[in-house]
Amino acid sequence: MASDVDIHNMKSALSLACRGLGRVWPNPSVGCVIVQEDCVIARARTADGGRPHAETQALEQAGALAKGATLYVTLEPCTHHGQTAPCVEAIIAAGIAHVVIGTLDVDPRVSGKSVALLKAAGIKVTQGVLEDECCALNIGFIKRITENRPFVTLKMACTLDGKIACASGESQWITGSLARRHTHQVRSRHDAILVGCGTAVVDDPALSTRLDGVAHTPVRVVLDSKLRISPDSQLVRTATDVPLWVFGNGDDEQTSALRQHGVVIHSCDPHNLVLVLGVLADQGITRVLVEGGAEVHASFLRQGLCDELFIYRAPTLLGGDGKSMIRTLNIETLVQRYDFVRCSSRILGADVLEIYKQKDEG
Repeated sequence: MASDVDIHNMKSALSLACRGLGRVWPNPSVGCVIVQEDCVIARARTADGGRPHAETQALEQAGALAKGATLYVTLEPCTHHGQTAPCVEAIIAAGIAHVVIGTLDVDPRVSGKSVALLKAAGIKVTQGVLEDECCALNIGFIKRITENRPFVTLKMACTLDGKIACASGESQWITGSLARRHTHQVRSRHDAILVGCGTAVVDDPALSTRLDGVAHTPVRVVLDSKLRISPDSQLVRTATDVPLWVFGNGDDEQTSALRQHGVVIHSCDPHNLVLVLGVLADQGITRVLVEGGAEVHASFLRQGLCDELFIYRAPTLLGGDGKSMIRTLNIETLVQRYDFVRCSSRILGADVLEIYKQKDEG
């Protein structure tokens, strides 16, 4: 049973780790707090780009004060030799007396091994403090390791009757400024933003993160089977500043024109989303925000690849002639429907954000 002190300090570590989401891939975002005699002497999260790790940064801050202290970490410390020495070795060398771990690492190179090494070194180990919260924080990393795909969130902005645009295609703006600002916050916590070629060609979005004090913008991903995206589009013109990955096949001239602008082209069938997500996972992507359009949303649902829904709903109606937020799902009976569980809702000015996760079968 975790003590109130352990829970409090693990919450602090979780708060630190949350700040790294979208910035540390392919690594998990980890938070670490070191406590000596009820005083926090060091705190850190995984650095942008994935290194250095949270534990090594915190130990460096603590210095000699780390001896005899308690170290709280959201994820089991690494044990394998990579670009840097294992965190578990640094913890042992620093003289830490007690390590409190949120959850074990699913990476087979690590899972359970650091616990054994710490105990063998005479260090007390407590596991599973706020484990559900720690797992949820790095669900993208977990899926990448266990399922070879990122965690997928579908994001939609719609009317009360589920429309994303007028029949003419006009959609700016259905939701208000607070909802749109929140969208940029959500983008900043993802490794990649994905859209279909229709959205890329018709809307010509930048897919940037426009927030004061936030320079980070995720990788932009476009599913474009025939490479229809224009070299003059905002996405292509900014590809040297913010990565743009396009999945599709075009002729040599199209391919060359895009590559000259810094676009990375993955020559594969963009309709095979399992393949697309596998490529993204191989590149280290752990969390993907899918922003449309309606056919892309439907494709992720039909192929069973939607983990979460973010729906920004405006208090307005467009009626049957408006464009729906999801295209055909080939549902003929209620048994075939897609069931979700609402996790939370939040008022954003006149709009409401609803967050859903897929309902477990059975």
